[in-house]
Amino acid sequence: MSVAYDEFSMFEDNATEVGLPWSGPPAVERTSVDVGGGQHVSALVWGSAPAELVLIHGGGQNAHTWDTVALALDRPLVALDLPGHGHSDWREDHDYSPVTSAPAVANAIRALAPDARMLVGMSLGGVTAIRVASQYPEIVHRLAIVDVTPGVDETKAEPIIAFLAGPERFASFDEILERTVQFNPTRTVSSLRRGVLHNAKELPDGSWTWRYDSVRAWKQPERPAVAFTDLWDDVERIKVPMLLIRGGNSGVVSDADVEELRRRRPDADVVTVDGAGHSIQGDKPVELAAVLERFLAS
Repeated sequence: MSVAYDEFSMFEDNATEVGLPWSGPPAVERTSVDVGGGQHVSALVWGSAPAELVLIHGGGQNAHTWDTVALALDRPLVALDLPGHGHSDWREDHDYSPVTSAPAVANAIRALAPDARMLVGMSLGGVTAIRVASQYPEIVHRLAIVDVTPGVDETKAEPIIAFLAGPERFASFDEILERTVQFNPTRTVSSLRRGVLHNAKELPDGSWTWRYDSVRAWKQPERPAVAFTDLWDDVERIKVPMLLIRGGNSGVVSDADVEELRRRRPDADVVTVDGAGHSIQGDKPVELAAVLERFLAS
């Protein structure tokens, strides 16, 4: 049975679930940017004023992962779909590493949010944001990275890799939702249902598949699953104010990673969001928005 989907129809559910006031649908539109090389990056543009923030999601996610955070912030912003994710184009080489994706992300920021006051990246989006801030400093004025550092490795990322390495096609919507619930025990089923509707699509035969490119370069035997350590040098090159936000229940960022961050950037701030796992924007979106507001005002 077909499942109806309107990507702009669920914002009231986002707000109600976390107790945010609701005064009607926000102004949000989808747009696409030519980032060169025959590739396009898709994005959600929130508000009609120039964007103050740019938000980049994690691997296997899409721009809608930030919906509740965006509602809580109530600021003009842009949430990008990384290459190979959401409505953005896929690459023929299936390489979505930070170094590969950073030029496309930078071009999208120039086109959609040239004067943004802060770049926020979570997980894969976080290490990609590190690369962008290092290589394109003129477009990044503050950097917040959510539950990731270049110290992430295969062991720390094991739950994420296990989920992304799962089936690529499911017989029904209920089946793809069941797997998502299984890997996200701290989230409500209603929030995960919204997430799957945004992050998957129904095929003509009634089966379902993910909206992101599941053929990833790190699945190839000759490539390691996670290898971001070279980005520590990028961290050292970044000159703008920097904030690391850890999930209190997440194992992706270790204390040793925090020590290395502080060695490379002694002025970097570190905040822990209690009760949040790796996906802080999903577990504690209002609390995350408050952290970002404080950093923006500091």
